[in-house]
This record gives sequence, structure tokens and C-alpha cells, in this order.
Amino acid sequence: MASKILYVCQEIAPYLPETESARLCRALTQAMQERGNEIRTFMPRYGCINERRHQLHEVIRLSGMNLIIDDNDHQLIIKVASIPSARVQVYFIDNDDYFARKAILVDDQGNFFPDNDERAIFFARGVLETVRKLRWTPTVVHCHGWLASVVPVYLKSVFADDPIFRDVKIVVSLYDDAFPGTLDKEFRQKIAGEGVKDKNLEILETPSYENLISFVMHYADGVVAGSANIDPKILDIVRSSQKPLLEYQAPDTEEFFDNYNRFYEAIQ
Repeated sequence: MASKILYVCQEIAPYLPETESARLCRALTQAMQERGNEIRTFMPRYGCINERRHQLHEVIRLSGMNLIIDDNDHQLIIKVASIPSARVQVYFIDNDDYFARKAILVDDQGNFFPDNDERAIFFARGVLETVRKLRWTPTVVHCHGWLASVVPVYLKSVFADDPIFRDVKIVVSLYDDAFPGTLDKEFRQKIAGEGVKDKNLEILETPSYENLISFVMHYADGVVAGSANIDPKILDIVRSSQKPLLEYQAPDTEEFFDNYNRFYEAIQ
């Protein structure tokens, strides 16, 4: 059974340095397309991405919407590029306030950006509003990396009654990508201000990585261990949620991509 899969990725090769998740997102999107699935792929347009080299261009008909985050207007710009060797198209979520800086999640001193929480909110809203504009109805939304973690929350609350997303199943891939300390202490209020009315928001009173994953587990239909080095405490959270879990497997195993395909089919 072919699926319509929306990939929401924190990073994808070759646009960023090759991390475990960037390599996997690059390979997975191609492999699922080759298996007859229809895919759409999104990532942030970080300022360190070389637009000329990778031939990004703005999609005027999808750009120009203003998203209000914490009472401030931020313009949504959509760009697109293709990975020629893979025949995969990637949509980029862009905004000068959040993504113009020449870095991904930390500054040149290694400090975590204080507005990473709002960048995650903007990214989630930007992806879902754009998919809505495309009038494309995914059957599976697969989120990679913690920056994509707001997407499942919105799908099960703010966008729950939208016909495009009403029946979608959500998969969350976890990696060894924990951030230090916490997100902005107002993160819970910002999420609530977006229209998320949920008793589970209490978990974000202290918005640590561990608490963020605990929160997101309430909205996932399936979880994938994307790294061999996930903190055991995080895996305990996943197992206690009793959500279907695709255990970690080495990417060079023969059945690797077929196991993903079967996992998508099993949760639908």
C-alpha cells in the first residue's frame, strides 16, 4: 500500500554538514519515493545554506503569509530546491528573524540560541500552513529532530479538524540530539497562545529536552529510534508511552528501508 508521506526534518544532506539525521533524511526520502510512495519534504532554510550552490529559489505563490508568534508578525518565505541525484524536491521554511543567521542551532561560541523555541514554533506552523496551501493530504507525517517536535502537537490540536490533516498518522524519529538546559521558560505559554489547550502542557513547565519528548509522546502514533546513542532515559519514556516503536537498526542492513515502509503501513 503506497503512502503519502510528509517529512519534516531538522536537517538534510547535502544542504548541511552530514550528521546522522541529515544522512538518514536524505536517504529515506529517496528510498520511500522509489518504493512508490508520494512524498513532500521540508526543512528550515538556515542562513548557512549556500542558496546559489544548491539552486534554491523562492516559490512566490506559497510565500508572503504572516505568522504571529508570541504577538509578533513574522513573514513566511518558502523556497525550493531539488537533489538532482535523488529526484527529490525539498521545501525550505525561511524567515529573516529566525533563519537568516549563519548557523543552525548554536552561535559561533557554541551557545544555544535563546529563541530556538520560537524557531521550532515558526517551523511547525510554516510547514503545516504550506501543506494546506498545496492542498496535499498526507497519510503519514514523519518528524525528524527535536526542532520538528511542535508539529505533532499542532496536528492533534490546532489543525485537528482540518480535512487535510484529520486522519494523518504521526511518526517521530528520535536521535542523539538533546539540547543543554531548557528552552525559553515562556515556551509553554507560547504554545498555549497558539491555540493548544491541553492538560499535558504542564509537562513543559520546565521545557527541558526530556520533558519535551515526554510531551510529544502524547501526540505520536509511532516512534523510531534513529540513533544507536539515544539517552536510555529517553527510550524509557518512549517504552512507557507504549507507542509502537521501530527499534534502532544500522542503515546498511538489507531490510532497512523496507522496515520503515512496513512501519508506516502498520500504524495506518
